[in-house]
Amino acid sequence: MEQEETAAREDADSQLMYRIERPVYDEAFIRTHLVNRKENSTTIRQRLAEKFQCSSKKAKAAALSLLPILTWLPSYPVKQYLLSDVVSGLSTGVVQLPQGLAYAMLAAVPPVYGLYSSFYPVLLYTFFGTSRHISVGTFAVISLMIGGVVVREAPDSMFYVLPANGTNMSAVLDVEARDARRVQVAVVLTTLVGIIQIVFGLLRFGFVAIYLTEPLVRGFTTAAAFHVVISQLKYLLGVETQRFSGPLSAVYSVKAVLSKITTTNVTTLLLGLSCLVFLYVIKHLNERYKKKLPIPIPGEIIVVIVSTGVSYGLSLSDDYSVAIVGKIPTGLLPPAAPLFSLLPSLVTDSFAVAIVGFSMGISLAKIFALKHGYSVDGNQELIALGLCNFISSFFQTFAITCSMSRSLVQESTGGKTQIAGLLASLMVLLVVVAIGFVFQPLPQTALAAIIMVNLLGMFKQFRDIPSLWRTSKIELAIWLVAYVASLLLGLDYGLLVAISFAILTVIYRTQSPKSSILGHVSSTGLYYDVDDYEEAAEYEGIKVFHSNSSIYFANSDLYVNTLKEKTGVNPVHIQAVRKAQKKLKEKTNSNHSSPLKVCAKYKDEAVTHEVLPQNHMVEEQRNGQLGDRHCDLNSEEAVFLEPLNAVHSIVLDWTSASFIDSVGAKAIKQVMKEYAAVDVRVVIAGCNK
Repeated sequence: MEQEETAAREDADSQLMYRIERPVYDEAFIRTHLVNRKENSTTIRQRLAEKFQCSSKKAKAAALSLLPILTWLPSYPVKQYLLSDVVSGLSTGVVQLPQGLAYAMLAAVPPVYGLYSSFYPVLLYTFFGTSRHISVGTFAVISLMIGGVVVREAPDSMFYVLPANGTNMSAVLDVEARDARRVQVAVVLTTLVGIIQIVFGLLRFGFVAIYLTEPLVRGFTTAAAFHVVISQLKYLLGVETQRFSGPLSAVYSVKAVLSKITTTNVTTLLLGLSCLVFLYVIKHLNERYKKKLPIPIPGEIIVVIVSTGVSYGLSLSDDYSVAIVGKIPTGLLPPAAPLFSLLPSLVTDSFAVAIVGFSMGISLAKIFALKHGYSVDGNQELIALGLCNFISSFFQTFAITCSMSRSLVQESTGGKTQIAGLLASLMVLLVVVAIGFVFQPLPQTALAAIIMVNLLGMFKQFRDIPSLWRTSKIELAIWLVAYVASLLLGLDYGLLVAISFAILTVIYRTQSPKSSILGHVSSTGLYYDVDDYEEAAEYEGIKVFHSNSSIYFANSDLYVNTLKEKTGVNPVHIQAVRKAQKKLKEKTNSNHSSPLKVCAKYKDEAVTHEVLPQNHMVEEQRNGQLGDRHCDLNSEEAVFLEPLNAVHSIVLDWTSASFIDSVGAKAIKQVMKEYAAVDVRVVIAGCNK
């Protein structure tokens, strides 16, 4: 026992100690001894004049802000970075080429427009972007969102025409007219997305991405991955079905594929499965031997080249009815103005695409910036993506953002700057200008296999569910709502539901804060919840109330009710007790002969006492008949009492309250008045100014 006490003293002596002696300050002392800084007295006109005043220093700062390439290109270390950027650019370009062709299918436009979207935006981002490692261009989720809008605005049913040489023949789908209209819709949507992102960037709205929390984005992208896989089933099986959009589109698509399952093209299926297995094995090898391989094995471009060669050599399109990419025009299209008459019906969709695209880009950009020790500007990233989308839309592209798979390739192969992205875009340009026609026999089932395998990482996000269950049930609910809503309602409505639910969880958290009574841990300056820690003890007659939320109109009533419940001091009840005591005294004085039954509550047990005149009490005590018995609640003479309050002071700990609005302030003033009426003093500690 003595050894344990000695060890405890040694542990106490080994702890670092500090002691501070100072007077107790109050608000009056602070106001008299501290002087507030004077507010800026300049007028709005003077501020505007200073803001828009032109100088060489401001012009240079504006140029460097708008064109971040000027901050690093003049000092670019050629000997150290160039070789790494060249290797990284070629590796990324090899991946970007097949992905551009494949994701155009998701956007419901001809494959060549995926190549355009893999060139112009990447080239522009080199000049305007602040991230050195992300690879912008086509991305599955954004392409699928665009495809949903395009199919809704230009469905197949609009383009069935009767043949000119017969009246009894059924209507034929005019594929060329349909594709032309869908391209117009995608281009106008991209223009509007670019305008929204530019305006948001200029208004410094880069913070909007915080409303897309990580669980929301991961649940949303997992649902998007399911949509993508479902949309590619018909290409993998070689069946022709209608493309659906809107609520329950995934269900309708699966139903349509299953209804045509008997018409599966066996050659298409075998080729697609072969590509799937090969790409999966290559992806697994790249991940397993990532540290040993100088560059990842380019499985996608191998599949594109081999499947194109097989398709051309065996005439799969003519002899086995295998769907192929088809005509790829050589060269770039001249710039053309979008069809702005389509704008009104695309506004809502453009906001969704703009926000999701920016959220994907900035989240990945911040990850790489943190890893490599530099910073990215969220507002400039908005402007950069907006300019990439807006300018490129005049050259017939669809909306872009960064791709996780390509960004990982660009970073893991040694990319140092966006010179790597520039070289990747030049590779795509070479294909478009010179050898695009080579890929015309490329089977669509091979592109479907490329898309599906690239989504494996998104399906691994199901692993979030067990970890979120252990850490935060509310975040798990956000993940599940985002997933289910996006899967069943479509990506546009699903995103809206997910954001609304996430905002509701914030309101729920502020309306259901954790509240506690704090106690002092002896020999320390620490205060902890008395329900959680045995060492935390309350001071006699003092209650310290803590709530980890701000006080505003939505939770002010809850705060007051919880305060009364936790402290056990309810002014209304105390006032009732006092009135009952007064009534008891009056009845005792007015009627000395008849006893008055008084019911007092001791915890959960109600006990009746009879208040008798003095002569009766002496006689009853002498006879031994005075005793307690259970209260008759139906007695009209009963007066209910509660024990008198032993608390004289309540301390409101506001260290966690970041703000209080006028409604909350009125509630606090009212509760202070109520407590003052029953001789309980209420003080505030840790109030933020």
